[in-house]
Formats: sequence, structure tokens, C-alpha cells
Amino acid sequence: MKSKFYGLCILSGLTLLTSCGNNNQKENNAAASTNSTKVDSAFVNGIPCDIKLPNIHFTKSVNGADTLAKADANGKVVFRAGEKKDYFSDPNGELSNNTAPILLSKVDNTKPFTLIAKVTPEFTEKGLYNAGVLYIYVHDNFYQKFCFEQDERGNHRVVTVRTIGTSDDNNHDVVKSPTIYMKISSDTRTVASYYSLDKKNWQMVRLYQNNYPATIWMGISTQCPVDKGTQSVFEEISLDQKSVTDFRMGN
Repeated sequence: MKSKFYGLCILSGLTLLTSCGNNNQKENNAAASTNSTKVDSAFVNGIPCDIKLPNIHFTKSVNGADTLAKADANGKVVFRAGEKKDYFSDPNGELSNNTAPILLSKVDNTKPFTLIAKVTPEFTEKGLYNAGVLYIYVHDNFYQKFCFEQDERGNHRVVTVRTIGTSDDNNHDVVKSPTIYMKISSDTRTVASYYSLDKKNWQMVRLYQNNYPATIWMGISTQCPVDKGTQSVFEEISLDQKSVTDFRMGN
């Protein structure tokens, strides 16, 4: 009787150890998968491209962006997007859509950076959420987009969306001008987004801790979540490894 009891105990112990080992292996595999995703998942939907403008070099194209963006010798980019193209991870899962085209440039996030562009979206009567967009991009579940966007009431509005697993959605100022300057800047510790009508006086709309990895991607996009298609014009695009000196004023 005693030997049978000991045998059961040993068998139970082996089963428990095997179970723990399997669980640990699953956790290690999950962690490895997550780390791998953070490093390289921008490549999942992207392909190499070579679009060199005077002050930025785009080397990654997501969702066919290199075929939809036409640049001239002065660095002006006319960037089209087709029907129902958006980048948004809906907290409720109903409106999730990662099909918008994006042009990206690799950035060393251990150094300061500033991305600036003059943005003129095509706003139309039925162009709900049409926007010209600046991006900080790591992978499909970790990015920020900064939009000049048409809202539900037909207003043209500055909007920021930050995605960490799912997306938030923050509507900022209404702007009457058809064109604005947009800027994202970091000193390695902080990320802030700004807009301006004259490229001199900047309005901050969002600021948060820079918790992105050492290598990130930054770039431009056009989105058209509802309508049949649209385009945005980007001018005076520049990407530098320096930051604003006054994060409240954006200068």
C-alpha cells in the first residue's frame, strides 16, 4: 500500500514539473515573440523603397505607399489613398483597419529628432476622417499618428491618435486654413506634437513620455477611412536629429 502511495506521489510530482516546464516554455516563447515584434514588425507589411527628398529619405513603404506618392524635384509630395484606407486599432474591434499607405524613414531614437511638414489634405463633403498624417511607427500595435483631419461635423481639425495595443482618439483645435504646418519632436525623453499656420508660432497639442525603442520609423501618410479616395499634399518635409528647445512653445 505504501509503495503504491509513493508511486502516485512521484508520478504527480513529475506531472507537475512537466506542466510547469511547458508553461515556462510558453511564457518564454511569448516573450520572444513580443520582443521580435517590437524590433522588426514594421517589416511585416512594409517593403524597401528609395524616395530621397532634399531633407528626408524614405526607405520603407507600407501598403503600397511608394506607388501612391509622387514627389517632384522641390520635395513636394502628392500622396493618394484609395477607398476606406485607415490606420486605427479600435478598442471595440469594430473599426480596426491597418490599410492606409505610409512612407517611413528610420530614426535613431537614442538621439533627439524633429519631423516637420506643410500639409494640405483634400477635404470633401463626404470625406469623413480624410487626413494628411505624420507618424511615429514601431509596429501595427505601437505607433502615434498626428492628423489634419475632417471630423463628423465637417470641421477641419488637428487630431492625435496614440496606439499601444489599441488606439485612443484625441480631437484638438479646429483650423480654418486649408493648410497647416505639423511637427513632432523629441529630446529622447519627451515626445510632443505641434501645429502652426506660419511655421513660426507653434501650438502644442500633445506631450508624453518617449517610451519607444532605440530604433523607430517616422513618416507621412494619407488616410481615407470612409470615402472613395483622396489625396494630401506634403511640402517642406524635413527630418532632423535635433529637438525643439522649448517644449511648451514648440520652438
